[in-house]
Order: sequence, then C-alpha cells, then structure tokens
Amino acid sequence: MKILIINGPNLNLLGEREPEVYGKQTFNDYFTSLQFKLREVELSHFQSNHEGEIIDKLHESRLHFDGVVLNAAAYTHTSVAIADAVKAINIPVVEVHISNTSARENFRKHSYIAPYASGVITGFGMKSYELAVLSFVELPETND
Repeated sequence: MKILIINGPNLNLLGEREPEVYGKQTFNDYFTSLQFKLREVELSHFQSNHEGEIIDKLHESRLHFDGVVLNAAAYTHTSVAIADAVKAINIPVVEVHISNTSARENFRKHSYIAPYASGVITGFGMKSYELAVLSFVELPETND
C-alpha cells in the first residue's frame, strides 16, 4: 500500500506557527514517527504553498499511489481547482485538518474538497494524519 500525504500552504511552518492551534511538533518529525509506526504502509509526503503544484501532485499521484491524504489548508475553503483535481483522479482522497475547522472562523466551515473526498477527518491534531492513513489499511478480522 502506497499513500501520499499532501500538505498545503503554511503547513511547512508546523511546530512554530500558532502552536496553540497546531501544536509544537514539526511535520517532518511527525512524519518520521508515522513511518515507524505504520511500517506496513509506504508513506510519502509533499508540501507546497502553491495551488498549481498541489494540483500537479494530485494528478501525478493517480499513477503512483493507492490513495492520498490531503490537508489543503486554506485552499480547502477557496480552491475549486483543487476540488476539481480531487474529483478527477481515480484514487481515494481523505481530507484532513489538524484543528477542528467547524469550531473556528465561519469561512473555515465550508470545504470545496469534502464532496469529492472519501472521508474527512478533523480536529485530532497530528493524529488526524494517522487516522486517515489507517482508513486505507484493511485491518485484520478478529474472532472475539
């Protein structure tokens, strides 16, 4: 299983940007721990502050990955173009947000991406990424 995590604008500043909202851990540190924890999944990540680069990466992902975890950040609430890219590709995309966007400013309550995503995970801090990756992994059945 190959999963790509795509982070949008300003998420390169995780660990220093608004730590009361986003925490104090950098994404690179978190990603390393996630790779260790979910060794059965081949994880890659990409971050860009540019809408077109995110769209290009979504298009490319359909050729190389089984799914995408997408934190489009502010583009979630503004980008019809990214939403169209999610709709256009033939692999599942899970929308992720570190904070609970429903409990923040009104403009953050609308997502252009959500109607085309396989699911949406918000408000669990960095663990939102792990939950999204786990949604792609078929867990073994138990005989309780």
